[in-house]
Amino acid sequence: MKLHEYQGKEILASFGIPVSSGVVASTVEEAVAGAQGLYSNHTGEEVYVIKAQVHAGGRGKAGGVKIVKGLEAAREAVKNMLGMKLVTPQTGAEGKIVHKVYITPDAFYPGESKPQEFYLSITLDRSKECDVIIACAEGGVEIEEVAEKYPEKILREWVNPRYGLLPFQARRIALGLGLGGEAFKNAVNFILQLYEVYLKTDASMIEINPMLKTSDNKIIALDCKYALDENALYRHAEYHHYRDVTEEEPLETEAKAYGLNYVKLNGNVGCMVNGAGLAMATMDMIKLSGGEPANFLDVGGGATAQTVEAGFRIILKDPSVKAILINIFGGIVQCDRVANGVVEAYKNIGEIPVPIIVRLQGTNAEKAAEIIKASGLKVIPAIELREAALRVQEALRQN
Repeated sequence: MKLHEYQGKEILASFGIPVSSGVVASTVEEAVAGAQGLYSNHTGEEVYVIKAQVHAGGRGKAGGVKIVKGLEAAREAVKNMLGMKLVTPQTGAEGKIVHKVYITPDAFYPGESKPQEFYLSITLDRSKECDVIIACAEGGVEIEEVAEKYPEKILREWVNPRYGLLPFQARRIALGLGLGGEAFKNAVNFILQLYEVYLKTDASMIEINPMLKTSDNKIIALDCKYALDENALYRHAEYHHYRDVTEEEPLETEAKAYGLNYVKLNGNVGCMVNGAGLAMATMDMIKLSGGEPANFLDVGGGATAQTVEAGFRIILKDPSVKAILINIFGGIVQCDRVANGVVEAYKNIGEIPVPIIVRLQGTNAEKAAEIIKASGLKVIPAIELREAALRVQEALRQN
């Protein structure tokens, strides 16, 4: 589950990790009221950073981060940003609507030396089957570009799961960033604390960009990208309220309400399968037959006629779908349940405008075939995987 910047910083602060101050707002009035108190500890010109709160990187280049001087300029920036469609390389052409903004004081205050910015992140390295700490002395920039052009600048420390992150590894990162003295000590503590938070919250990724060294050698998180492992959310009821459904794919949110595992993709063949392994094999089969999967949809072992119908409705809401492939192996889930769901979907939805290829094998497969046959539905039956692939290919050619 992805979090907004302000939410991630709330979690970090709750564990005692230093973060920059800021206020979140969903209206201009809230923004102005919150911004007025941000400079209570500083003198001089008030400079505000206005950040769009969307689940996507690349906000700055897309106009989702503005630095302005004075409260009135902040008011105008917030007014223009709220409700705008932000298009970044990570959002795709459809973009994301900005519903909230986060206002922070500028990190550079008059009379102080410019702070140093670094990059720091923690995530899972699947190739090595362990967590990895990634750091770079060039923070506040696109780390992917630095990694591609100057890979030698990227520092990595892999964490042995048996021992956890050891102090000497944190010290090695801090030294690699060129830090010394009090800043070095603070950075080591920051890195060790951050990894502890990563473990305790069951995070899948924490990215601090930039991690700031202030003029008085403090280390703080100026920005934060945070993702929690959804498979572990049952252990963290305290974070459930952080879910922002306005940032999620609507069809995926609807599927969750029915207990369906659905991921929207960019293809033209809708898939309804039971079991993740069979779903992956089905998507491969679709590609080999000349199509592209439009979704991953696992109805699971407890599928009923109602959940199958719900899956149908969700698939059909995707206008790019030109055919639907139902590929069920009856183990825990019984094929006749799926067949009844298909029949009920036809009755309740009405005419379905795309061809449907149905392959039902396993428990009660014969009974399922009888149900489909007796219904008189215009579905295309298949027995073998290869046959189903050919039927998909033919359906796409006709559409």
